[in-house]
Amino acid sequence: MKRRLVGLVASVALATVGTFALISYVQSAKDEALAGEQLVDVLVVDQPVAKGTPAAAIGGLVKTIQVPVKAKAAGSVASLAPLRDLVAGVDLVPGEQVMAPRFVTAQVAAGVAEVPPDKLRVTVSLDPTRAVGGRVRVGDRVAVVASLTMGAEGVATETTHVLLHKVVVADVQAEQKLPEAEPVPGAAPAGPARRTPTLAPTGNLLVTLALDAPSVERVVFAAERGTLWLALEPAEAPEAGTKIVTPGNVF
Repeated sequence: MKRRLVGLVASVALATVGTFALISYVQSAKDEALAGEQLVDVLVVDQPVAKGTPAAAIGGLVKTIQVPVKAKAAGSVASLAPLRDLVAGVDLVPGEQVMAPRFVTAQVAAGVAEVPPDKLRVTVSLDPTRAVGGRVRVGDRVAVVASLTMGAEGVATETTHVLLHKVVVADVQAEQKLPEAEPVPGAAPAGPARRTPTLAPTGNLLVTLALDAPSVERVVFAAERGTLWLALEPAEAPEAGTKIVTPGNVF
């Protein structure tokens, strides 16, 4: 009996020593991996944050951690100060970094665009393919791309170019739209890293853009004589490097 007890105590002791050794090894490996890495503070979501929640009210739902610079997500913040007067534009889940682009004004979150009073509003009819797959929303900022075929002296000229940058979408209407969360028949089941596919609108979208008068003229001209495309354009997206693309330089 005594021998069994001694064996049991020895086993527990060995297991304890092994556990501590494993923890020490993992921590040592982590320390080695971070050696020489510059660490920065970031806020991460600690508890679920619902869309529309004011940034000023989520202090108890987030926490500060340190991550290597290369692990810092674009637009992540170390404090809520830059987000004051904004609300969460989407649902935030625990573990993700708090990123400025995910916060918007209360008006945008409610589907009301902030249109400057000196802007005109013009509506264009677009196939969903040319309107970000039908996912363009009120309050989005978009680049307007025109593709035209024009003839001069009997010679047709085909051109494509970004006409305007960061245009505010003032309104969106759809002729018909299927349920937002309806899965595509035969699609693979959703998993942790897979989003459930959604069905695009079946009709054209009527997209209203907020523009100054000269820009309205350019958009209407392009819509009448060619096709327009919209590209979502975040505030951080660079505008340089575009050019008029023709069959002679597309490649």
